[in-house]
Amino acid sequence: MPDGGEPGPVGTRRVGQRDRTEQTRSDILLVARAEFAANGLSGARVDAIAARTRTSKRMIYYHFGSKEGLYLAVLEDAYAAIRKVEDELRLAELDPVEAMRRLIDFTFDYDEAHPEFIRLVTIENIHRAEHMRQSTTLSRLNVSVIATIETILQRGKDSGIFRRTVDPIDLHMLISSFCFFRVSNQHTFGTIFGHDLADPTTRARQKALLQDAVVALLQAT
Repeated sequence: MPDGGEPGPVGTRRVGQRDRTEQTRSDILLVARAEFAANGLSGARVDAIAARTRTSKRMIYYHFGSKEGLYLAVLEDAYAAIRKVEDELRLAELDPVEAMRRLIDFTFDYDEAHPEFIRLVTIENIHRAEHMRQSTTLSRLNVSVIATIETILQRGKDSGIFRRTVDPIDLHMLISSFCFFRVSNQHTFGTIFGHDLADPTTRARQKALLQDAVVALLQAT
């Protein structure tokens, strides 16, 4: 290593190789997410993923082991992405009511902006979460959102703003179900009721409705 402490040519090549490997893996996950979301686990084709990433099936299997291994990695990556953004919301800096409204605002917008995430979750439910159960990463990842909600609820209780005791998992389910349904059922719901859920006025009204409902629930005696 040179006197300045910088990596020499061999070290530089190793760092460059690691970067390329990580970039290849990220590219595969991105394309595989779209492929699995569009076609499900059984209908997705590794050949199609390889072609769109300009790599090979052999390289994909090298990184992920199998088609099922790739699918599980896609699920882990998708959940990691949403939890990462949640962690960046800085909710601890807001008062409990604004923190709860901000969390709902984020969940509402994120689900709508990432319909492939909704489809992946739906697909895994069809498989009865059999692949999720093989992952220790997913359970660890999703503990954070419950801890975040629990902290907001406790701060609200301590300050007297929230008077009702609500289980954080129940509240997460309440918020998620509304946001999830708007995306998963937008076409059938819109066709049955002639209601465009993507209409800006409808979006704003429904987001405010969910925020107001949750806050009113927490403030109720």
